Amino acid sequence: WTSGFPFTVDNGNFWPTNWDEQGIATMVAKPATGHYSQPDGAVSVFPNPAAAFNDFVHPFPGQSGSRNVVRGDGYMGVDAALAKRWAISESQGLQFRWEVFNLFNQVRFNALSGLGTQACACIASLQQVPNTFGSYTGLLTQPRVMQFALRYEF
Repeated sequence: WTSGFPFTVDNGNFWPTNWDEQGIATMVAKPATGHYSQPDGAVSVFPNPAAAFNDFVHPFPGQSGSRNVVRGDGYMGVDAALAKRWAISESQGLQFRWEVFNLFNQVRFNALSGLGTQACACIASLQQVPNTFGSYTGLLTQPRVMQFALRYEF
C-alpha cells in the first residue's frame, strides 16, 4: 500500500532555459486531484481538466518550474489464499487451494502512464488540449484473478 505517486506537469516543447533543456511547468494554484470520470468516458487526475490546465504556466527564462507538485493514485493490493489438506492414508494426501490476487478488485491509475514519448514521465503537459489535461492511460493494478489447485500427494 502506498500513498499517491507524485508527478510533474511538462512544459510542452517550450525551452525557458536554453535550446537543450526543456523545462517543467510552474504551478500557480493547487488543483484538486484524484481520479474523476469525464463526460467523454476518460478518467482524469483532475475533476475539471480545463480549469486545472490554467493552474499551470510556462516558466520565465531562468526559472526551474514546479517539480513533483501533483499526486496521482497510490497503490493498494490485497491477496488471499485458502487451503485445505486431507490425509487419505499414511503416505497419501489431497490438498485443495484457492488463491485470489487483488481481492477487493481495486483500480489504481498510473500517474506515469500518459506521455511515454516525452522526456518527463507525466500524464499532464501544457502541450495537451485542455480537455485531455491529466487523462490517465494506464493502470497500476491488474483485475482480480482467482486460481484453484487440487494436488494429490504420494
